[in-house]
Amino acid sequence: MDGRCIIVGAGDFFGFHSNPAPEDLLIAADAGYRWCVQQQVTPDLVVGDFDSLGTAPDHPNIIRMPVEKDDTDTLAAIRIGLEKGYRQFELYGVTGGRADHTIANLQCLLFLHRHGARGRMHGKGIIYRGICNETVTFPASARGDVSLFCLDGIARGVTIRGMKYELTDADVTSDFPVGCSNSFLGIPSSVTVEDGSLIAIYSEEVEFAHADI
Repeated sequence: MDGRCIIVGAGDFFGFHSNPAPEDLLIAADAGYRWCVQQQVTPDLVVGDFDSLGTAPDHPNIIRMPVEKDDTDTLAAIRIGLEKGYRQFELYGVTGGRADHTIANLQCLLFLHRHGARGRMHGKGIIYRGICNETVTFPASARGDVSLFCLDGIARGVTIRGMKYELTDADVTSDFPVGCSNSFLGIPSSVTVEDGSLIAIYSEEVEFAHADI
C-alpha cells in the first residue's frame, strides 16, 4: 500500500511535520477532528465515541465507537488503517494532555510492529519510534540526544554502537532506565535489539536527517 495512515488524536498538536498527501489516509480520532479543522484539512474518516468532541461532527464518513470498549479511539483508528493495507503510520495529537493516553499510544507503537507495520508518534520537537527485533541506523549527521526505553519486560541482545554510551549484547529491562539520555557523536550509529522491543525518543531534526528508524 502506497502512502501513510495519518491519525490525529485529541492530545497536544504541534502541526504536521509533512502535510498529508493524496495517497495518504487521514483519520481524525474523536476530538482530533478539531485539529484537522484548525489546519484546514479534511480527514477522510472520523472515528471515535465522541466523548471528547462532545458530539459527532458533520462529516460524511464517521465510524462511531461505543464508549465502553477495549480499544482507545487511537487504536481503533490504527486497526482501520491496518485493515486497509497501510503499513506506515504517523500519529499526531497523541502526547501531552492525559498521561494515560500518552502511555497507551506508546503501547500502540509496539502494536503496530507486531502487526507488520511501523509508526511514529510526533510530540513537541521529538519523535517516538519502536525498535523491535531489528537493527536501525542513524547517519553521521544525527545530533542531540536519544533515549531508549524497554516497556515490554526484557529486550535481549541490545547493542548500541557509535554513540556516547555503547552497549554490547545486553538485556535491557522495563524496571531500569539504563538507556536514558545517550548522545550522537557525529558518526554513523546503530541500535540492535535481537529479541524484544525498545522505544526510541529523539529530536525531530534527526528524523529529517533520514535516520533509518
